Amino acid sequence: MSEFLQHLVNGISLGTIYALIALGYTMVYGVLKLINFAHGDVYMVGAFGGFYLAHLLGVNDSPSLPKTLVVFVGSMLICGTLGFLIERLAYRPLRYRPRLTALITAIGISFLLEFGFQLPRWSFMPFDFPPGPTPRFFPELFPRTIWFNIGEVSISNYDALALGVAILFMVGLEFIIYRTKFGVAMRAVSFDPNIAGLMGIPVDRIISGTFILGSVLASVAALLVSISRPRIDPIMGLMPGLKAFVAAVFGGIGNVPGAMVGGLILGLSEEFVAGYMLSSFRDAIAFAILILVLLFRPEGLFGRITTEKV
Repeated sequence: MSEFLQHLVNGISLGTIYALIALGYTMVYGVLKLINFAHGDVYMVGAFGGFYLAHLLGVNDSPSLPKTLVVFVGSMLICGTLGFLIERLAYRPLRYRPRLTALITAIGISFLLEFGFQLPRWSFMPFDFPPGPTPRFFPELFPRTIWFNIGEVSISNYDALALGVAILFMVGLEFIIYRTKFGVAMRAVSFDPNIAGLMGIPVDRIISGTFILGSVLASVAALLVSISRPRIDPIMGLMPGLKAFVAAVFGGIGNVPGAMVGGLILGLSEEFVAGYMLSSFRDAIAFAILILVLLFRPEGLFGRITTEKV
């Protein structure tokens, strides 16, 4: 029983991370009908942004919660700015081109970030950037302690922080989308951007805000993973990005609650498969779920079948 509870806690913690990343996919798709395959690499940039900020603040010598807050906010600003630049420079000029063009561009941006971060250090940089292909170890932002034990199940302050912050941001996003003017405008743009523009909604600003919001969530997910699994590298966003995409498709891409549920189900499935079957199938389960969803319910759990007039 204790082993089951430990896997349950780990699966929920992992699932909330996938849900945070999946929300970025599903929001961008809901507004632009675009699969932003660079989103997993924005997640990677968030981890390295936190890494450099932590070293700049001297977290290794004196970790503390105030410095942790600065690292989180700084990383969110870095990723939010990156999301804005990607949308403004890469996607906006292609908005009225065939969707395949934007999809290929997204893959190109993904490769640019992955391999750009593996370049040797630039001599004019005052710090070690780009980081190169060698993995780095994320500093301990604050001391890890075990808060309580339930039988053989131990829950640390890192576990509680990851779960609490992830839930806080998901609830906050739900509030923004359904209880604010920006959320109303976002839903209007997702329904029909041309009509939304005629009604006075600043479509370009809403789309940029959507990218910024999704990128901020990716940075939060990256830091939550980095403080508990401190090994980071330039390709660390590849697999979580693909799995989060699976979670978004499973829940119904374009549907915010669906992305949350899809991420939780994927995290739990992955943890229980690794714990009770074969750990080598840990990554395969995500793509098995994707195949089954596409075969039997391609619109996802909460998605709706839409018909297009020709």
